[in-house]
Amino acid sequence: MGANCSASGRSARVWIFDLDDTLHNASAHIFPVMNRTMTKYIMDNLTLDETAAHQLRQHYWRIYGATLKGLMRHHGTSPQHFLEETHKFLDLPEMVLEVKRLRHMLQSLSGRKLVFTNAPKSYAMRVLNILGISDCFELVFSVESTKFHAKPSIRGFQMLLKTIKVKASDCTMLEDSLPALMTAKRLGMKTIWVTKKLQKPNFVDYRLSEVLALTHLKL
Repeated sequence: MGANCSASGRSARVWIFDLDDTLHNASAHIFPVMNRTMTKYIMDNLTLDETAAHQLRQHYWRIYGATLKGLMRHHGTSPQHFLEETHKFLDLPEMVLEVKRLRHMLQSLSGRKLVFTNAPKSYAMRVLNILGISDCFELVFSVESTKFHAKPSIRGFQMLLKTIKVKASDCTMLEDSLPALMTAKRLGMKTIWVTKKLQKPNFVDYRLSEVLALTHLKL
């Protein structure tokens, strides 16, 4: 592992990292499987055919930013059961793509660092351990930490700020999701969009094609 990653330096800045498709590429292997698993969960628990279940999953994701939120609100789904059933990846070590120099980049970043994810804690910790960076973060604020007020809900963000006892203006958020960045900006955070897209909306302060490019950013 090398040197301890969590040396935070003297900077008062707080870096908030999303996990999937921000710190690593989840779209390559993880999201396709997760989406199929979620669709299957909806088929089994709401007695829908595959097409209807797929449409409902996407509908809730578009409206609420998280499929789980729609299932809880409209169908009384148990969040614990849903997360357990849909994140049971047997071969995560095969699915997580290594990000060379990621640990080095995080080590060189001065300030407090934490992860804010809509994923369950157990999954987030497994991914961070596989990436070899779990000790780089003082906190992993998962969907359970938000009491299932997943991003982009402002309540989840407020709970995070209360937990770490900082003002939003001290925080810089790195995310692949625009709705989450919109909430971050409304609260007063600096926003960095991790995306291959070229156009950026005005609530995004900086756009990076990958998280490693953070080292070139002069903030």
